Amino acid sequence: MLTQKEWAAYIPHAGDMALIDAVHAWDDTSIHAVSDRHTQNDHPLRGASGLHAVHLAEYGAQATAVHGALRAISRAQAKMRPGRLVSLRDLRLMVEYVDLSKGRLDVHAECLSADESGAQYRFSVEQGGQLLASGRAAVMHTDA
Repeated sequence: MLTQKEWAAYIPHAGDMALIDAVHAWDDTSIHAVSDRHTQNDHPLRGASGLHAVHLAEYGAQATAVHGALRAISRAQAKMRPGRLVSLRDLRLMVEYVDLSKGRLDVHAECLSADESGAQYRFSVEQGGQLLASGRAAVMHTDA
């Protein structure tokens, strides 16, 4: 298992907005990350009614960023390529709000394609084996 310290310097998400706690598994095409940050009272995306499921897209997007960073680190790339989320597609929300009592979030992302200009990912967020949200994210490298 990898902790946030191992990739934090390589992604733009910092402080309270760094939502991924750890990586359970990853390979060249996929990642399984986890988070318990949704239970914190000072969560930056949580409103008075709780954490709305639409914000789970941010968890999926951050998992793609962590995956890209881990791929670059494993390839000993001299320079990290900054990226920007440019598209969310097929976003499906199975709940309205995340149930804080049901434990950690499991975030899965699969790289569908990647090239010099960016990458396309499919992601899903589960809690206790229940699918909460899924979709696709497109990231473009800002130095391309």
